[in-house]
Amino acid sequence: MAGPGGRTWRDLLAGRARKRKSAFGSGAELQEAALRLLDHHQNLNDLLLEVEGSAKPAGQDSAEHQEVSSESFIVSVLQEQASRLGVPTAILAAKNAVTNIERICQASAGPSQVPLLNLDQRKRLSCLLQTVKDLLVNNVFCCPLFCQEMWKMKDPPVLEAVWHLHRDGIVGLGELLESNPAAPAAVEWLCSSLCGLCKQAEESSEDAALAGRVLSGKALNWVLVEQGLAAGLHSLQQGLYESKAWRYFVIVFLQSGFQQTSALGRKLEFKKVPYICHAVLQRMLTWVLDAVGKEKQEDVSTLQAMRFWLNVFSVSVYKSAVHPDSLQQFFRHTLTEVLTYNPLLKVSDAIHMQKEWSFTRTCSLLTTLYRKLFVAFSAKESISQLQQVLETREVNWQHVLSCVSTLVVCQAEAEQLFKDLLSHLLIKAFGNYDMENMITAFLIARQAALEGPAVFMPYSEWFKASFGNAGGHHGSSKKALVFLFEFLSELVPFEAAPYLKVHIMYPPFVPTKHRSILLEYITLAKTRLADLKVAIEDMGLYEDLSSTDESVQPQGQALRDVEKALQIFENSRKIPTSVIEASIFRRPYYTSWFLPALLRPRVLPKIPDARMAFIDSLKRADKIPLNLYSTYMQACRAMKEKMLQDESQAESSHSKEPIEQLKAELAELRMLTVDQAKYADVPAQIAVISDRLATVLGHSSDQNEAAALNSPIQVDISAPRLEPCHKGVVDLLLTSFCQNLIAASYFNPPDRQGPCLSLFVKMMCGHRNLLPALLGRLCQLIYHQGPSLNDAHILGLAAFVIHLSESRALIPEVEANFGISQPVPEKVLSLSEYWNCLLACRTKESLVFCMRFCTAAASYLMCKFSSYSHGDLCALLPPSLVKKLQYIMPRLSLEARGILCEEAKPDLIWSSLSCPSLNYKRASLCLWKQARFRELLKEKTFQLSFREWLLLELEVCPEKDILSASERQDFHYWAIYQWYLPAPSTSGGCDGDLEKACGIIINTILDSSQRLDLGSCGQSKMRVNPDILCKLQEIVLELGCRRKLLSGCLDAQRHFLFEILQERLKDREPGSALGEQLWRQQELLLHRRILVGLPASALIKTCRKGMKTMLDCEDFFCFVNSELKNVCSRGYALSYDITAHFFRGLLNASLDCEDSVEEVNNVLTACKTKCAILLFSAALWWPRLEPVLCSQWKRLFGTPLAEELERLREWQSSAASFLSSGVAFPLSGPPWISAAFFHCIIQQHSPRGREKNALKRLGTDTEQLLVSLLFFALMDVISAKIAPKEGVDFQTSQEWSLEILQCLEERGMSWPLLFYSAEKDPRKYHVLRSAASDHHIQLLPVAFYSLTPRFHHELLAREPTFLYVALDLYIQLLRLFVEGKDLPQSDQAGQSPDPTEHGDPLELISTARQFLLGAIPRCPAQSFGNIQPLLATCEELDPALRATLLHASRPAVAMELEEELVLF
Repeated sequence: MAGPGGRTWRDLLAGRARKRKSAFGSGAELQEAALRLLDHHQNLNDLLLEVEGSAKPAGQDSAEHQEVSSESFIVSVLQEQASRLGVPTAILAAKNAVTNIERICQASAGPSQVPLLNLDQRKRLSCLLQTVKDLLVNNVFCCPLFCQEMWKMKDPPVLEAVWHLHRDGIVGLGELLESNPAAPAAVEWLCSSLCGLCKQAEESSEDAALAGRVLSGKALNWVLVEQGLAAGLHSLQQGLYESKAWRYFVIVFLQSGFQQTSALGRKLEFKKVPYICHAVLQRMLTWVLDAVGKEKQEDVSTLQAMRFWLNVFSVSVYKSAVHPDSLQQFFRHTLTEVLTYNPLLKVSDAIHMQKEWSFTRTCSLLTTLYRKLFVAFSAKESISQLQQVLETREVNWQHVLSCVSTLVVCQAEAEQLFKDLLSHLLIKAFGNYDMENMITAFLIARQAALEGPAVFMPYSEWFKASFGNAGGHHGSSKKALVFLFEFLSELVPFEAAPYLKVHIMYPPFVPTKHRSILLEYITLAKTRLADLKVAIEDMGLYEDLSSTDESVQPQGQALRDVEKALQIFENSRKIPTSVIEASIFRRPYYTSWFLPALLRPRVLPKIPDARMAFIDSLKRADKIPLNLYSTYMQACRAMKEKMLQDESQAESSHSKEPIEQLKAELAELRMLTVDQAKYADVPAQIAVISDRLATVLGHSSDQNEAAALNSPIQVDISAPRLEPCHKGVVDLLLTSFCQNLIAASYFNPPDRQGPCLSLFVKMMCGHRNLLPALLGRLCQLIYHQGPSLNDAHILGLAAFVIHLSESRALIPEVEANFGISQPVPEKVLSLSEYWNCLLACRTKESLVFCMRFCTAAASYLMCKFSSYSHGDLCALLPPSLVKKLQYIMPRLSLEARGILCEEAKPDLIWSSLSCPSLNYKRASLCLWKQARFRELLKEKTFQLSFREWLLLELEVCPEKDILSASERQDFHYWAIYQWYLPAPSTSGGCDGDLEKACGIIINTILDSSQRLDLGSCGQSKMRVNPDILCKLQEIVLELGCRRKLLSGCLDAQRHFLFEILQERLKDREPGSALGEQLWRQQELLLHRRILVGLPASALIKTCRKGMKTMLDCEDFFCFVNSELKNVCSRGYALSYDITAHFFRGLLNASLDCEDSVEEVNNVLTACKTKCAILLFSAALWWPRLEPVLCSQWKRLFGTPLAEELERLREWQSSAASFLSSGVAFPLSGPPWISAAFFHCIIQQHSPRGREKNALKRLGTDTEQLLVSLLFFALMDVISAKIAPKEGVDFQTSQEWSLEILQCLEERGMSWPLLFYSAEKDPRKYHVLRSAASDHHIQLLPVAFYSLTPRFHHELLAREPTFLYVALDLYIQLLRLFVEGKDLPQSDQAGQSPDPTEHGDPLELISTARQFLLGAIPRCPAQSFGNIQPLLATCEELDPALRATLLHASRPAVAMELEEELVLF
């Protein structure tokens, strides 16, 4: 009751006590007087509100005031009133308290009761509750009656008032609910109040804070302060924090609604409370779930209120207040209720609609609820609960499949767990032939696949893995097979087209005897596709069957097919096989969809591009109808006249909105990456970004999703080609990644940055159509622009590469196009090999960039995955990055060449990278010295072998190297002699073996030269790195010195140098393919280049026999005869460099012999029979070779030339004299050597016309000389055809050959034996044939049939072997043509009208055949005696010719046949 001026009763009493001395003798007299006064003027309800508490005013120390006790005063008043009314004091107090609460709650009467009090109500209630607590202390308040009276109020109490009663320890919520006579009414009141509380919380920030505390039981401290209620704050804090009663409604609901068995006995006094609490939680969950299906129809405030209620499912609310088992029970119950809520949808509905239930399309209320529930469980427990519900309850398929999507998106372990669940379901399905388990498995597999390959395998892969082989569950019996197809057939009426396509294109494995079952299903599926207006014939050439996007119509798929076909054509320059097959076997799709997509009108570029070239190739192959091509060209011309600017602008603006949405979601992700408390929200946000990204890529008109799931990604390394729209998207994603990394690193080191970056990159890898652009852009940034990138770019890209490696299972191999002819164009690269290609080390700038990039990548990995085991770390780290570091670090840092090991903490490495003030070399050294990194280097996978080191070193351009020549020399000395030579072979070294080191260097030089030549700084492939060659020369010289010191005969040992070279050629079959021929030719040219670069004496081995040192050239002779002769363009002579090198080496090596002259003579004598090509080469190059050898001999020996060298000089001189002065030509020595000198002199000096006279002046006993001359002339004929740049004229060579042939004919000399192959008849001309290259020998039939104008009839009768030779060479000619060997063609620049110069191989064969048909009747009978071995082959290649031969071989009809064949 208020006094004057609004002062309280206590103020009045205290004030009067201070103003005058009391007239009463004691306090008892004063109290009695007051009671008499109140007896006539009392209002008990107001009295309870006026007395605020038992605390006495501070600073009042008068005895009179201290004796005044408001507690005893109120108690005495209540007792007096109760005695008059004849009721107990406690009952009166309880009723009066209820009356006051009712008045307070009704003070702000409105159309509907609100769950929260206003400021005035809260203040009055606080006063009342303080008085009630005083009464409880004095035991004059009846709580049970108070509870009963509370439910008799006209309106139920306000929820906040109940909270205050519970919080202040007056009446607990359980006690209050238990006293309610009608439990359903209590449930209704609580649910209504809680819904109102959630709605009110969303309307006001102050109410939101208070509502949160009402729900969770948290303190109201700051709310009261904000509202200015400082009075009583201390006591309120004490009541909230110290009494541990501040956790409230939800905790009470959970404790009471989900009691543990151990707690049931202690709470038997509450019978209604468990039911009410359980029912309230159930009703509130139903309130939320009702809105899931109609989210778009609900107003925003209602949805916000429901989201507020979902905070109830935050595990952090309960902490230790609730028993863990109760919490698990509550969350498990809730999950079950969600999955089984309103199970009205049929399986057919789920099949049809499940695409709309993916994570990003599901109602956010439901996904938020799932994510909160999953916090309480592991992924395994969640899926186990899902499995249990599926097996025991009727389910809501929308909720179940949304749950699957949420799990695979938000739980990294869910993918494998779902695979296990699917396997379990299929086993049960086929074990009991249970359709329910089958449909469950299919629905779950499809739903998980909807979230993309980044989180789950595509449906097509799952279907193939489950049913695509004989080991599938359906392969056990025919019954299982029938069960599967019955199931698939039942699905058909409800199936979407993409799934039917998968089943048709990747059908289940079916034994041959049961194919009818499969064909029946395929017919049914095709019928369904026809109903859907999707013809199987309209499927794309490269359609991605893993996608379930039904919006891709044939037009869109055709555009994708065109892009893929263009890619293949651009790389191979051939029409793709799939296009050719489609033009024949899938004509409707090809003509109706593919060609219109290819021939879309456009403004044609001035320089024909790949599309124009592709269209032209199809036109020339008659794969484009003329009318369609004409229409296309007209439309292109029309478009050139009028550019459709407006449409292009509209198209660009149309794609702007999805990009902006993607940017907004990426910005939202950035906020999550810097807040550890929000890491749990990252997977969901990544899923949203994935959805936005799919929209952006889907709207791109030139997207390339058509690439097959596992087909290699094609990247043009030399000039990556990116479409502008894809480049923008990739740049946006890469920028977002780098920004997220930098922002997260500002707050935390990598190992505490959560899963955001890993999930982000994995999501990107899941968009297969993005990968070509992504890898191409990385090629641009790393390979082409790497040295110009700043520290932040390098750090971001390095981390991105590590995360790509983490997701490498999602990335197909890379088919790299280097823009040049490649030895193995179809070779594909793994991801690690791709990084190795991009991180080139050729110049100063690229070396520094590579060091910085690899340091950043390795350091990031060591920090990010510091908790990983050694094995896991090895699996994650790309070996190419580590090997690049092992190469560059010792190269650029002297300190790294020592064996140092110093423990460094991972965060120290990271800080050295992220701090701009620190030098990158320091960061690299910090990583290099780290113990764990050193442990990685011990793994064989990461060890840089000697060969790999050499390959990298050979790439460096010496002119642009970061090292000077002297520094590079020091580095090479350290690397070879100090590091790799003594290192064991198990770690990539040489075991101290010089021969092994020599072999590795030679093989690596050859491999490097055979590799792709992209970015080789203009170096020729034939050029050998001079620094490495210098080290090779040192090693070879050292090996030569060591061999000289060894005693005994070493004949059994092969020359290590030629053993190394021939080992490389051993496993390759010459002539197996054109590519192999070119490889072998280039390989041998490189062999020759290396041999010429080594010390000349290294070609020849020295050995001791007894007390004598001898020269051994057997290995060199063998190498020349088997290999080197095949790279001589003249056919019978080696190139000058290797010829001169041999002779110089011979003279140098002879110095080690006791009798040098004798050894030189012995070697040259052996050449006549074992390696005649060396002497033929000397004949060809003698004008250049003679001064070199004479000078060297004089310098070394100072004596007359060795006999055999002098003989070479005499042959040259004799031939020259014979031609110039007409002196007799001496026939000393082997005739073919004389012929070689004679032939070479004629080719070099003789004017035309003198050759014929020279031939006539030769003596009579010159058959072998003339035949040898014919051989050399024919070799020149062939050389003029296959190597016209060598300066040999075809017509001149042919005329010279004919002159020699005429001379032989005039003298009646036998020459056909020249064409006998060595293996058939090793006669006297074997030396000539063995000296010629294999290619020239193969083309001898061409040379032979170029001589036909001079073949006379007398020759047929005189030479019994002629028919055999002619027929054998004709068969060889046919074989060359049939096997696809390139026959020489005439030079287009100067074609001769001479019919013998056959430009067309078919014309040559026709001429040869006509000659044989004309010659056969004229051959004597004995000519047919030795052709029998050839008839079988002739039957195979030319049956008509064989029949002619058989007919002519019969004497009785020989004359008749001759008359008939005159026509030929």
